[in-house]
Amino acid sequence: MEIKQILVNIDEKQLFVPAFQREYVWRRTDAKNLISSLIKNYPTGTMLTWETNTPPELKGDHKYDPKQGSVKLILDGQQRITTLYILMKGEIPPYYKEEEITHDIKPLYVNVETLELEYYKKNIMTNNPLWVHITDILNRRIRRKDIVSQLEQQMNGDRISRRLENIIDDNFYAIEKIAERDFKEQIVPTQASVKEAIDIFYIVNAAGVNLTDAELALAQICGYWPQARALFKTKLKKLAKSGFVFNLDFIIYVLLGILHNVGSKMEKLHDSSNNERIREVWEKLDGEVLDYVFNILKSQAYIDHTKEVNSVYAFVPIIVFAYNNGVNTLSQSRIKKTVKWFYYSQVRYRYISQLPQKLDKDLAIIRDEENPFDKLLNLIALERNLEITPAEFEGVGIQHPLWGLMKFYFKSQNAVCLTTGINIRKNMGKKYELEWDHIFPYSVLRDNGYGINNRIKYQYAQEITNRAVLTAAANRTKSAQYADGYLREVNEKFPNGLALQCIPDDANLWKLENFEQFLAARRQMLADELNEFLQNITETAVDEIKMDLFDMISAGENNLVEFKTTLRYDLKTGAVNKKLEQAILKTIAAFSNAQGGTLIMGVNDDMEIIGLEQDYQTLHNGTKDEFELHLLNIASAAYGREFTSNFLQVTFPEVQDTEICVVEINPGLKPLYTSVTDNKGVKSDKFYLRSGNSSPELPTREIASYVNSRFNN
Repeated sequence: MEIKQILVNIDEKQLFVPAFQREYVWRRTDAKNLISSLIKNYPTGTMLTWETNTPPELKGDHKYDPKQGSVKLILDGQQRITTLYILMKGEIPPYYKEEEITHDIKPLYVNVETLELEYYKKNIMTNNPLWVHITDILNRRIRRKDIVSQLEQQMNGDRISRRLENIIDDNFYAIEKIAERDFKEQIVPTQASVKEAIDIFYIVNAAGVNLTDAELALAQICGYWPQARALFKTKLKKLAKSGFVFNLDFIIYVLLGILHNVGSKMEKLHDSSNNERIREVWEKLDGEVLDYVFNILKSQAYIDHTKEVNSVYAFVPIIVFAYNNGVNTLSQSRIKKTVKWFYYSQVRYRYISQLPQKLDKDLAIIRDEENPFDKLLNLIALERNLEITPAEFEGVGIQHPLWGLMKFYFKSQNAVCLTTGINIRKNMGKKYELEWDHIFPYSVLRDNGYGINNRIKYQYAQEITNRAVLTAAANRTKSAQYADGYLREVNEKFPNGLALQCIPDDANLWKLENFEQFLAARRQMLADELNEFLQNITETAVDEIKMDLFDMISAGENNLVEFKTTLRYDLKTGAVNKKLEQAILKTIAAFSNAQGGTLIMGVNDDMEIIGLEQDYQTLHNGTKDEFELHLLNIASAAYGREFTSNFLQVTFPEVQDTEICVVEINPGLKPLYTSVTDNKGVKSDKFYLRSGNSSPELPTREIASYVNSRFNN
C-alpha cells in the first residue's frame, strides 16, 4: 500500500490502531533514519494489518460501528506510520493524544542541496534557504522555485548555477516521492479472533527487540480487558505527582507478582482466564495498596522521589507483601523490617541484573514466609557483605546508590540545607527542590590538578563525599566559595548543620591542601553512621540459608566458584578443543590444592546459562552419562582414579529449564600437579592454586613451602 493511501485511510476512518498497542515511543533519531531511508529508496520494512468486523477497543476517540463492516487494524509498523503521518501532515494522527507522543519529531529539517537531515538548529538554519522544514516539502507548501528565488535574492538578483538548481530539483523530487513509496502489507484474515490477532502481534514483536516481555503481556491483557492500559496510565500519572515515577512495565511486574508469585514467565498473564482476577487485583491496588505502600516509603524510608533509588523493582516485593497481608494489618515491626531490607536491596544492587529470576526467588519467600524480609535480607548477605566500608565511597559519583542512602539518612536526622537552614525534607516548590553541590568547589579543584585530564583526581573531585544536599535556591547563590570559608559560615549560622550531613568539624580539613584528608575522614564518618543507622532500624533474625545454585551463579566467580562455558566444545571454531579440557583439569587441581570449590559447566563468563548440548554432541551418543564418564576419565588420567572416586562429585541439575554440570571438588589430601603442553608440544608439570576468582600457577620457588604447610601438617 502506498504511504499516501495509508494516511488517507487513517483520515477516512478505515485504518485504526488497537488499544493494546503502546504509545509512540520512537526517538528523533529513529524518525530521521526512516526519512533518510525513504529518500534513498532503501528498504523500510513491512506493515502487518488485521482485517476484521469484530475489532477490539480502538485507540483514540473513534468507536467502532458494526455498520462500518470490516476495518483494518495496524498490528505491526505503527511507529513508522505514525512518524510519517506527523511529518507529512504536520499533526498527530487521530488515534493518539498529545501526551502519548513521547518525543517531538515535528521540527525535522532537510538541506535540499546535501539531503542532510537535522532537527532545527537556529545557528545553522536561520537565513539559510537550503534548510527547509521537511513537512513543508511533503505538504507542497514550499516548492523548488521558492528556494531558488530566496537564494537569488540573497545574491542580489544573480542567478544560481544550473548545477545547484538541478541538485535542488532532484532532491525535491526524491523527497516528494516518499508519498508514493510502498509499504508491503501482510494481512491477518478476517476470521481471526482477538486472541489470535494478539498472538500474531506477540510473535512478530517477540522476534525483535522493540517490545519488552511486559509490553507484550500488556497487549495480551488489553485483548481481554480493553480499558487496562488507560487505567494503568491514569494511576501512574497520579503517582508521578507524588514523586513516584514508573512506566507501564512496572505495573505488569506488580500484577504478575500478585497473581502468580513470579517475576518471570510473563506469558502467565496472556490467557483470558486472568480476566476476572486481574480486575479485582487492580481495583485493590489502585484503591488502597499502591498509595499505602508509597506513603509508608515516603514517611518511614524518607523516599521523596524515585530518582533517589537505583531500582524501582525493589518496590514489587513490598507491594505484593502489603497486598497479601492487608494494608491495615502491617505492624510497625514489619514495616521497619521492610524498610531495612529495601535500603540494603539498593546499596547491594539486588535487582540490577537478572531481575525476573531474582523476583522469582524473592516473591516465593514473600508468599511462603511469615516474616519474609528477614530471610530476604539474609539472601542479600549471602551475596554481599552488608557492612558498608569507607573504601566503597572512593571515587564513586552521585549515580551510586550510596548517594541515595546518604540522602535518606540525612533526612532521617532532620538535616538542613547548609545555606538556607531549611529542613531538606520540606518541599516548597521548585525553588526548594533538593540538589547536590560540591563542598570543595569543582572550579577551584580543577585549577589545582583535579580536572578531567587526571582521571583519578577528577573522580575524587566528583566523589559523593565531596557533596552536600542543598535546596536549588541555595545552590544558585553558593557559587565557587572556598570550602574553609563556606563551612565556617555554616558552622556559625547552623551549629549542628555539618554534623547532620556527616561533614567533619575539623577546620584544618577544610583547607584546600587537605582536600584528600577531608575525603578520607568523611568516608569513615559516613560508613560508621550509615552502618549504625541501618543496624538500628530494627532487629532482624539471622537464619542459616544455604545458597542455592541460582544464587551461586548470580553471585559470580570467587575463590570457591568457577564457571566454564563448555568442557571441550570450542564456540569460536565449532569443533572439539583439547585445550579446553586442560583448562578444566587446571581448575579442578587448583580447587583441590586450596580449600576445595565448585566448578560449574554450561555457564559463560557473563553468568548466562547456556547448557551442555553442544558438548554432548561432541560425544558418540550425545548423553549426559557419556559426558560424565568422559569428564571422570580425563580427571582420572590426570590425577588418578582414587582422587576422582573420593574427591569429586558430579551432578547435572536444571537451572531455568536448562541442564548444566556441577562438579564439587573437596580439598585434596595430597598435592596435584597438572601436565601441560605448550605451543611447541613440550610437556611440563604445573602446580595451580585457587586465588580469588582465578587459578594461577604457583611460582616454582613457592611450591615447596606451600605444599609443606598445606599437606604435611
